[in-house]
Amino acid sequence: MIRIEIITIFPELLEGPFSHSILKRAQQKGMAEIILHNLRDYSDDKHKRVDDYPFGGGAGMVMMVEPVFNIINHLRSQRQYDDVIYTSPDGELLSQPMANRLSLCSNLIILCGHYKGIDERIREHLVTKEISIGNYVLSGGELAAAVITDAVVRLIPGVLNDETSALSDSFQDGLISPPVFTRPATYNGWPVPPVLLSGNDRLIQQWRLEQSVERTKQRRPELFSDSKQ
Repeated sequence: MIRIEIITIFPELLEGPFSHSILKRAQQKGMAEIILHNLRDYSDDKHKRVDDYPFGGGAGMVMMVEPVFNIINHLRSQRQYDDVIYTSPDGELLSQPMANRLSLCSNLIILCGHYKGIDERIREHLVTKEISIGNYVLSGGELAAAVITDAVVRLIPGVLNDETSALSDSFQDGLISPPVFTRPATYNGWPVPPVLLSGNDRLIQQWRLEQSVERTKQRRPELFSDSKQ
């Protein structure tokens, strides 16, 4: 089982994604525990503020170090964590191999960034891993935390109904998935490739590999460059 604790100032933003579909089933099966913590509950300020103006001036607000230290210190007093993750645009780009590694962890903390960012001392002394889900900026780290959690939890054996499904996902072997088809075999004059109806498993697997390679070359050629590094 994996335990993921998410620190956020807007826990209600994450209640929906974690109460449906695969993530809901993972929790019901006891294979994942996803806990939301409201950072404001750990603020020493009487108004429960968690942000302040940046030293040196400039636009935007900065998340304060004290409430973040308070909650992480509290959580660490209860158990050990494999990583304290901060969702940041300048973190390491989330990839399938990274999700595979994280799925082997037992306890993770994800800190959702907000405003102009977090006090740098949090990153220097409390965070152990920074992750970005893409080269763009979001209003907050909650959506990134949901993406990371989904990518990790679905890999835990037993979470998906088909045990081999996650192994055939895009990027697991450095390639994107081949095209897939279902009934009817012909629709509107559009036929399914005959090889998929042949019943010959060897030919089907060969066709799928060829399609994956060709589709990756056409749509994501950088994946070939990454594999050679």
